[in-house]
Amino acid sequence: MALLQPKLSLKVAQRQVLTPGLMQMVSVLALNKLELKEMIDAEMVENPVLEEIDESVPMLDEVAGREERLERSADEAAAPPKDVFNEIDFGSYFQEYLDPGYHTQPEYEESEKPSFENFLSQPTTLSDHLAWQLGSLSLERQLEEAADLVIGNLDGDGYLAASDEELARALTQIPAETASENGHAPELARALDLVRRAIEVVQGLDPAGVAARDLRECLLLQVAAQQHEFGHLYARQAAESGDDPHRAFRAEADAQLEMRRRSMEIAAAIVDRHLPLLQKRDVKDLARAAQVTVDEAHAAVEFIRTLDPRPGRIYNREQARLIEPDVVFVKRGGEWTVSMNEEDLPSLRLSRRYRRLLLSDSTDKEVKDYVKERFRSALQLMRNIAQRKSTILRTCEIIVRRQADFLEHGVESLRPMMIKEVAEEIGVHPSTVSRAVANKYAHTPQGVLELRFFFSEGANGPEGADTPLLVLKRKVRKLIEDEDARHPLTDDQLALMLQSQGIQLTRRTVAKYREDMNIPSTHQRRKRD
Repeated sequence: MALLQPKLSLKVAQRQVLTPGLMQMVSVLALNKLELKEMIDAEMVENPVLEEIDESVPMLDEVAGREERLERSADEAAAPPKDVFNEIDFGSYFQEYLDPGYHTQPEYEESEKPSFENFLSQPTTLSDHLAWQLGSLSLERQLEEAADLVIGNLDGDGYLAASDEELARALTQIPAETASENGHAPELARALDLVRRAIEVVQGLDPAGVAARDLRECLLLQVAAQQHEFGHLYARQAAESGDDPHRAFRAEADAQLEMRRRSMEIAAAIVDRHLPLLQKRDVKDLARAAQVTVDEAHAAVEFIRTLDPRPGRIYNREQARLIEPDVVFVKRGGEWTVSMNEEDLPSLRLSRRYRRLLLSDSTDKEVKDYVKERFRSALQLMRNIAQRKSTILRTCEIIVRRQADFLEHGVESLRPMMIKEVAEEIGVHPSTVSRAVANKYAHTPQGVLELRFFFSEGANGPEGADTPLLVLKRKVRKLIEDEDARHPLTDDQLALMLQSQGIQLTRRTVAKYREDMNIPSTHQRRKRD
């Protein structure tokens, strides 16, 4: 039997390793202008070697530096370089850090006041709105905790994502593996009953329809809430109509109220038992199944249209994104040019005073090592920013060259273009181009567009040319918008109409494009009398 014993062995292998500098270059390339500005501001706080300059105003250190370089130009030309940092043009930043007697002049001082953004209120989320209502109710502690658990398991649309059993186990903190044991059965049963009571409490809060399991239950909750409110109104109207001198007008109002109440009853029945027919928009079949007249079914359908299938969206709206173009496409002298939008972007340079500290013989070794490391980090950042600018400009130059017709005439002249093709022309990996256009926007004569908008696959078009997918989908949507609502076009007919224009598409491809644009099928689009 062989004994276990330690031993050394050599193995040759290749693997790809990303250095910190390369990782920073990749991350900087993927940033848009606003994100890059935030990153530069953070780096300037952490690295004292970096400083922001106003290029339009010459600084005193620059003037003194020019005179000093002129006086020592002959000596420096003859002397060998002492350090790798001698060839770097450094700026002024050091005085504010090491001179304890330096104070900014009062006329140049800026009073640090809190930003006005600190006084802006945050939008209320669905969970906050429900928790506020829950706090105003007088509930026992355990039921309130269960209701908090239910609110925490609502998705963005207001639907309850977890099952009753999962909520009960979470409330009792019993693992799923041991939940089936007999010792936990009574505790889980009590928790399950508590969870169901909590769901009823949350379903009674505003907005109506929250904490539902599916669309049917969501709509039924909203119908029931309106029926309850309408019942109080109907009873009050009946009580006030005893000695009404305008009884004729009151009778007409009562008839309208009765029609409204009837529409709610039919709507509840349709949602409860005939939801598939409702999705088909066939009012006649719906009236036949619900055993009501066509007019009553139509009134019920119109009432159902007023309900919200996503009641939580009103409080969980996405915040508007602030977009600032990274590049600008401008036509000058008959040719399209690309320029970077660097407005409000800090201009960086390296501190000359830290360089003097580095070259001084009286500086401690630890201080020199720290300053050298800060210089390397600053230089790496500045190189990566310059590399980002170069990559984006080269990519956009190819875009404006290939998409000149689009810039002139609009989306109908958009040409298909692949990221791989641009990467091969530039001489970089496709992932580099993908990062260069990610989350970045261009200001063009056709509006502010995302750079990824210009990249699209193509399908066979007229005379062997290619048509981008975006244009194809627009053509499909236009054909559907122009169709007869009583006789909508089928996917086969849409494919034949596109083929008559020289665009070779199959029925399945047309159906895929239609589904991608959330356009209903032919049967669902048909309008019936």
